[in-house]
Amino acid sequence: MSTPSSALGGVATATPSALRIVPARHPLQLFGTLLALSLILLAVQSVLGNPRWGWGTFAEWFFARPVLEGLARTLWLTALGTAFGFALGTLLALARVSGSPLLAAVSWGYVWVFRSIPLLVLLLLLNNLGYLYSTIALEVPFTAITLFSYPTTQLIGVLTAAVLGLTLNQAAFSAEVIRGGILSVDHGQYEAAAALGLPRARQIRRIILPQAMRSILPAAFNDVIGLAKSTSVVYVLALPELFYTVQVIYRRNLEVVPLLMVATVWYLVILTALSLAQHRIERRFARGQLQRERSVSRVVSRPRSTPAAAPGVATRREHSVPVAAGQGAAVSVQGVSKHFTETTVLDDVRLELKAGSVTVLVGPSGAGKSTLLRLINHLERADGGVITVGGQLVGYRRDGDTLYELPEAEIRRRRAEVGMVFQAFNLFPHLTVLENIIEAPIAVRGIPRAQAEQQAHDLLDRVGLTEKANAYPRELSGGQQQRVAIARALALQPKVLLFDEPTSALDPELVAEVLGVIEELSQSGTTLVIVTHELGFARRVADHVVMMDQGRVIEQGPPEQVFDRPRQQRTAEFLAKTL
Repeated sequence: MSTPSSALGGVATATPSALRIVPARHPLQLFGTLLALSLILLAVQSVLGNPRWGWGTFAEWFFARPVLEGLARTLWLTALGTAFGFALGTLLALARVSGSPLLAAVSWGYVWVFRSIPLLVLLLLLNNLGYLYSTIALEVPFTAITLFSYPTTQLIGVLTAAVLGLTLNQAAFSAEVIRGGILSVDHGQYEAAAALGLPRARQIRRIILPQAMRSILPAAFNDVIGLAKSTSVVYVLALPELFYTVQVIYRRNLEVVPLLMVATVWYLVILTALSLAQHRIERRFARGQLQRERSVSRVVSRPRSTPAAAPGVATRREHSVPVAAGQGAAVSVQGVSKHFTETTVLDDVRLELKAGSVTVLVGPSGAGKSTLLRLINHLERADGGVITVGGQLVGYRRDGDTLYELPEAEIRRRRAEVGMVFQAFNLFPHLTVLENIIEAPIAVRGIPRAQAEQQAHDLLDRVGLTEKANAYPRELSGGQQQRVAIARALALQPKVLLFDEPTSALDPELVAEVLGVIEELSQSGTTLVIVTHELGFARRVADHVVMMDQGRVIEQGPPEQVFDRPRQQRTAEFLAKTL
């Protein structure tokens, strides 16, 4: 047997942990560093040591009053162009992604036109608008009634023309930046916000735009920086911004280079400030995306009537209060069909699910199980048939033999009674666990924030995640994320709770903790409809099992009958492969 010293090439040593580690050397990196440093020093010496740069003249004019006035005008133009340009660009982007073909076409046409026109040409056109239209008037079409009329040359001066030109130009580019950011948000975030019944404006403001900002900000700040430099183009209007002011001065004293350096350094100051602002704002909107190292978990101190669960483990306590207590609602599915292009996803599906029951949908992938859940929650529109929850249509009102889709506000109100837990969790990554849970109760139910937070802490306690209230979803395991998603759905106290394969995205060792929470929920009185491939779990918790295949219900009944004595050969074949 070899000794430790022989294993190390005959060199005596105490223990492996005492070995000194010497990193590999990289002579080319050192050479490159020295070369770069030398070039920087040469450049600095060349600029500072050359009297022809006129640093005395530079110092004389850098803080001169005319220069500072021109700088202030540049900053003002940049601020107005940015504010108005991005405000108009946001409206254009929302129009482009809206469901209205006309709005989308108008938005596309605007972007096409104003991205094509050079800024210099646009400024000159606006400055000469009085030549094309002597007055700007607002009239009632096809009548002689004039509501407003004003001479164009008096209404659009040089400063107004400059602001309008910068705004119209900036809006065309910012619209595409914002649209790209909106499209970058995962579609599951839209569905999760809609499933919680959040108002459309709040969905955009609280859920979509904060996530889109991660994609929008880098390109947007590039545009703002470009706009700050583009203000120099307004010199064609004889508007004394920074660059025009510098031009006037060096044409008088012939000190061209020092005055150009005055403008250059001020532009560097502006762009440095914008870059620092970009860094801080990007970090603000990157909440939840940065992996934080925490030595101690943050625990919310609050009185508990029962001990908290062990970290990361969902426990079922004896005599514990159920996770959600409430009266479930019956779900009726009558002759429902759904098609995607030429594919039939659901074909004449008929189900009657009792209030407070636990129904498990099983069957092969592509059988239409998930689509049926989305129809119950009106995340998808049925092509035929009727679905009611508690005797009430979720997305429609019925008038004779016709179904009229309800206004969106009414759909959201009814959808709040039907919670949904998604396969991919769909937590809002920029919000903490606590914020994820309280968002819908505050916005949809109108619950005061303090009360919503208290309820959220109770739910987290009962799903075993007390200490994770201030964590972001990225900091949680898959099982923990799914349990938070369950708590978020329960926060609205729905009458029906839908689970779309809640464990399929989890590692096998995390499945049990999620199934434990769902099993506890099965005793709560809420109507549960679960799509799952965990057939052992289905046998244990289900009151009713529905076997689906190729968009149809081929068998349904109590779990002991479906699993042990299936009537259909297709059911027996499926169970033989999966049980």
